[in-house]
Order: sequence, then C-alpha cells, then structure tokens
Amino acid sequence: MTADDSFGRLNDDDYPAYTMGRAAELLGTTPGFLRALGEHRLITPLRSEGGHRRYSRYQLRIAARAREIVDQGTPIEAACRIVILEDQLEEAQRINAEHRRAASRSEADI
Repeated sequence: MTADDSFGRLNDDDYPAYTMGRAAELLGTTPGFLRALGEHRLITPLRSEGGHRRYSRYQLRIAARAREIVDQGTPIEAACRIVILEDQLEEAQRINAEHRRAASRSEADI
C-alpha cells in the first residue's frame, strides 16, 4: 500500500481511524460509554492487529447521536434502539426516493 492509498482511506467514512481513547475524547464521553454502545450492538468497532478497538467517522456520528439522546435522560438501551430505528428509516427513505426516480424515468420513456 502506498502513502497515497493510506491518505485516501482517511476520507473513507468507514475506515477505522480512531482509537477508543481518541473517539471518546472527540465525543466528550468515556471509553465505557463506547463499550456500552458495543454491548447494545449499536456500533461494532473493528480491531487493530493488537486487538484494540478502532472506530470510523460513521460510527462516531452514530455514537454522537446516541449520546445526545442519553444526555436528554433516555436510558442507553432505548437510545441505541432509537438510533437504530432512525438509521433504518433514513435508509428506507433513500430507497423509496430511488424507486420514485426510477419510476419517473420509466414513465418519461413511455
């Protein structure tokens, strides 16, 4: 892998670039909070060769949303479920929009 390949990966939202400590620092939370999100299957960090947890930017956005909900007084289990449902809704809306665009193109071809 070249240096250009390595730097290019930093633009990848799914690249696990952040250690647990750095991720917790960026989120203003504790490593324990991140571990709890993993226990509730909201995010599953990848592991480095040494077995250390690594987080992606996408996972940090998900964790930040969970933290917002927890900070409002919602238990962590419920916050994780809310974030999962929000993510599923966003994906369903994206798929529906794609189907509507495809249908519009098909009607225009008729």
